[in-house]
Amino acid sequence: MSGRTDEQNEPGMRDFSLDIEKGVADELGRKFLALAMEQLTNIRDLPVFPKTDASALKLEFDPVMPLEGVDPQKLLVECQSIIKGSRQNGHPRFFGYVASPATFPGICADFLASALNQNVTSWRSAPSATEIERIVIKWLGELTGFGSDCAGILTSGGSMANLNALTMAHRVKCEADVSREGIRNSGRTMTIFATDQTHHSVLKAADLIGLGRNQVRIVDTDDRFRMDVRALRQQIEADKAGGFHPFCIVATAGTVNTGAVDPLAAIAEIAREHRMWLHVDGAYGGPAAADKSKQMLFDGIGIADSMSIDAHKWLYSPVDCGCLLFRDARDARQAFSESSEVDYIKVYEQQQDEAFAFWDYGMELSRRFRALKLWMMMKYFGVRRIAESIAEDCRLASYMAEIVQASDDFELLAPVELSICCFRYLPRQIRESAHASGDKTTTTLRLNNLNAAIMHSIQRGGRGYLSNANLRGQFALRACIVNFRTKRSDIDFTLDLVRETAAGLN
Repeated sequence: MSGRTDEQNEPGMRDFSLDIEKGVADELGRKFLALAMEQLTNIRDLPVFPKTDASALKLEFDPVMPLEGVDPQKLLVECQSIIKGSRQNGHPRFFGYVASPATFPGICADFLASALNQNVTSWRSAPSATEIERIVIKWLGELTGFGSDCAGILTSGGSMANLNALTMAHRVKCEADVSREGIRNSGRTMTIFATDQTHHSVLKAADLIGLGRNQVRIVDTDDRFRMDVRALRQQIEADKAGGFHPFCIVATAGTVNTGAVDPLAAIAEIAREHRMWLHVDGAYGGPAAADKSKQMLFDGIGIADSMSIDAHKWLYSPVDCGCLLFRDARDARQAFSESSEVDYIKVYEQQQDEAFAFWDYGMELSRRFRALKLWMMMKYFGVRRIAESIAEDCRLASYMAEIVQASDDFELLAPVELSICCFRYLPRQIRESAHASGDKTTTTLRLNNLNAAIMHSIQRGGRGYLSNANLRGQFALRACIVNFRTKRSDIDFTLDLVRETAAGLN
């Protein structure tokens, strides 16, 4: 089972090679395909969270680096242990965070991309892969309403897309050549406008590009957790009067806490008035624009300067598939292209298309073939079927909210706009006690502690998985539904599980 090929005995061949015999490779491939298929077909029967802890895992896996190879069967057994000790994000009752399961066509494409091992940096390095990525970018622009005539680049995820977007916005709107002179010589202090519902990657991006987190102005939100347009206008005008340079507004098309969509058209008008860059973080919610019943929420997105999307959040793609769309490719080149290329990557092609290089449009140089999994999935299913799955996720979240509102032991804590339902367990005795005493502070503390305990117990129990959101001091049980396997019965089961868990805590 060593895998040494007969060719290695021929004169002039390598003494050591990592090629393995075809028969061995075929056998290994079949076994691991069977392992993957078992995982996919039986996922509903697996515990959502493993019954293990860090100390047990340290004992299970040998930390000593192997000097010699091990038998493939042993590797298979160890991989089975890894699966057993993993959280099952694809389980139909996994409602934590924002993590959609991958479709099988996307999984196949991801395997093929790994086999090709293309470094999609330029047309010259990967002609077909580069062209497929440019096609997928156009499709994403059309799907989300951003526009099919856009430019863009695929990234590792939404956080990298947001970092690229803010770098681009900063370089375009800066009053000096900051790439040469440095940020301390860039003129007036520049400021970004977002809300407390904006993803934390925006604050991190402000830090990384040298502005500092304090230059992100936090705008108030309304009763639906959307950006307050009047407050935004006031804060921009106050910054201008104070000698600052407001340059970018970050609106959110689907917050990760509640799924709220900021009033994009009104925000776009303010950005236009003040000649500011408008970036829309649609990492989670952007694909919901494909749902016809939700399209009005995205009015105005077609005039944003840039937009981030995370296909592994709600386009059912394997992880490592984000995207940044932008209106003008020249803006990206201004931020990321070098005035003179280093020799080993210098492009000598004469035709414009064949001289194309993605390193001129983002942070990364080495980039895997991310586009193939999206291209294959969209070709296999068609956009209509994908849009219907997204719409079904939204309907399930609305169904959950209806059950919550009709119950006397639950309370809905935020409107459902997309596919996130935030609620809390509110037993009758606490409700009546709060009404009698009028002590809201003590009641909130009791409910926060109770619901935190419920969430932790459910997560560790393995039959379901809820995460949480802090909504103006209230601890919410948060169900994010982005799973093509989830059914109404899973919603009913989860709400009953909350009740059962709460009863067990008493």
